Amino acid sequence: MTEKNLFTPIHSTDLAGLRIGDIVYLNGTLVTGRDDVYQRIVRQGNSLPVDLAGLAVFHAGPLVRNIEGGGAQPCAPQGGDFPPYSNWEMISIGPTTSMRMESCQSEFLQTTGAKLIVGKGGMGEKTAEACYRFGAIHTVFPGGCAVLAAAQVEAVIAAHWLDLGMAEAMWVLRVKDFGPLIVSIDTMGNNLFEDNKRLFEKRKKAALEKLSTG
Repeated sequence: MTEKNLFTPIHSTDLAGLRIGDIVYLNGTLVTGRDDVYQRIVRQGNSLPVDLAGLAVFHAGPLVRNIEGGGAQPCAPQGGDFPPYSNWEMISIGPTTSMRMESCQSEFLQTTGAKLIVGKGGMGEKTAEACYRFGAIHTVFPGGCAVLAAAQVEAVIAAHWLDLGMAEAMWVLRVKDFGPLIVSIDTMGNNLFEDNKRLFEKRKKAALEKLSTG
């Protein structure tokens, strides 16, 4: 098992030596995006409000607080975006189940040029093939650590598409030593969760056969 620090912008060469089961820590820019963001980019063809090439995208629904105003729910000004602001802080940012994005993850990677996807649980064959084609990886952030993740956010840089609501909006964050992130799909298309499924099925079959003959 290898541990590696990654810094944005990430290049495919930075990821080439990583394999499933390795651990990475992210430094730089992390952008949240899940169901509705994916729909706008992939299905609706909306222009990207932020260039995601070489960046990391987190399947997450964060809770963000306005320090100055004390409010928990941001209200987007006309135009739907906030300018850069330092009076917001991340309270909690837990991962969303990545498989929800499986149907359009390949198109998302192709369209955006993002190199690192962070989420919860595994992803499927389409995503594994896309990681191989576009030199990207999928990683898993440990579940139940949303407050820890928030502590690794140094600053909220900007937010876009706030008309979608706090959880579904695209938050642009600066992070330091964000992780541990477990590589679940590497640039060779290896898939940790699918490999484990096959291994568990093999072991289950052997155990059942042993019980039936015992």
